[in-house]
Amino acid sequence: MRYIHRDLEKQITGALKAFPALVLTGPRRAGKTRLLRKLFPQASYHLLEDPDVVARLRADPQGFLDAVKTPAILDEVQNVPEVFAHVRSRIDRKPRLTGQWLLTGSQEAPLMQGVSESMAGRAAVVQLLPLSVRETSKVGILKGGYPEVLARPAGATVWFASYVQTYLERDVRAVTAVKDLATFRRFIALLATRHGQVLNKSDLAAPLGITVPTITQWLGILETTGQILIVPPYFENLGKRLIRTPKIYFVDSGLACHLLGIDTAAELAKSPFRGVLFEGFIASEIAKAQLNAGRRRELYFFRDEQGLEVDFLVPGRSGSISLVECKASKTVTPAMVGAMLRLAEALKARRPKGTDVGLRLVHEAPRAGKTTEAIMPGVRALPWRDYVAEL
Repeated sequence: MRYIHRDLEKQITGALKAFPALVLTGPRRAGKTRLLRKLFPQASYHLLEDPDVVARLRADPQGFLDAVKTPAILDEVQNVPEVFAHVRSRIDRKPRLTGQWLLTGSQEAPLMQGVSESMAGRAAVVQLLPLSVRETSKVGILKGGYPEVLARPAGATVWFASYVQTYLERDVRAVTAVKDLATFRRFIALLATRHGQVLNKSDLAAPLGITVPTITQWLGILETTGQILIVPPYFENLGKRLIRTPKIYFVDSGLACHLLGIDTAAELAKSPFRGVLFEGFIASEIAKAQLNAGRRRELYFFRDEQGLEVDFLVPGRSGSISLVECKASKTVTPAMVGAMLRLAEALKARRPKGTDVGLRLVHEAPRAGKTTEAIMPGVRALPWRDYVAEL
């Protein structure tokens, strides 16, 4: 499989010039290991999922690390979280020696606990999501961005089915004691039907026969392991009664399509989920662009109780903000931007004069174009590939 250069490469190499260690998190099979081994071919490699390696490390951590040649990649380090303390002690012996330890893991919350307790100030933490459109034009709604799916798209259905099963067996069991994996599997499938909707935990709990606290716990597992994107509502004093519940999207649109039983482009075109899948695809591309550039992930939506709704609000520099409306349509009309215009007026009225509020209508054009169409003053209609290229 040909290696695809990742936008995160610059952030990783820069971080390792400043820190003794790097912690690379992200969902399973997003490409973390291949990225590090490509960037640092001279680094020794140690997989902490191998039972023999784990047993040796736990039996004699000091002896194991003494035999490790640095720089070293410790892969899937969440399986042996106690290694953080031993790596920390080695860093403290030579605190000015940078770029020595490269740690990867698929479960962000347990990793972050280990980092905060043992590696604070010693490790840079970055997150890798599946491939973005900016990294390869092969990424799309139907197949998503997992490298192995894009390398062998004909086997996507089998790959996603195996991925879900592996995810349930490994990550879910490792993060928490989910006793009923069959119900958890039904929960994931049900959540896919709520892709792009405002979260309603009671609506999820009732058909599964479980409690709302259990739904809360299971959503935390999906977020912890990089499977879902929780987009909070935007709050600003606009004199409106606002919806205060977040929206939920699957990070990878290909996985969402698989869970919804959408396997072909023809099925996607006819699916009632086409609009929200397109919307979630754009949300994921925004998040990927922010993380790959070393920025904090900042993405919101807006909805008030009177029905005014805008898909996304993306904060920028110097207080600027971009309003984004997503339409899975090749034809754009002025009616599509009415909500954005009304919200933009309300935002401008309460912000310092001159604050930039950009309006973008992102649509499903047949192909990207060199110019954008102004459908109303101050609004840019962009084919989605053009919009993603600007992120």
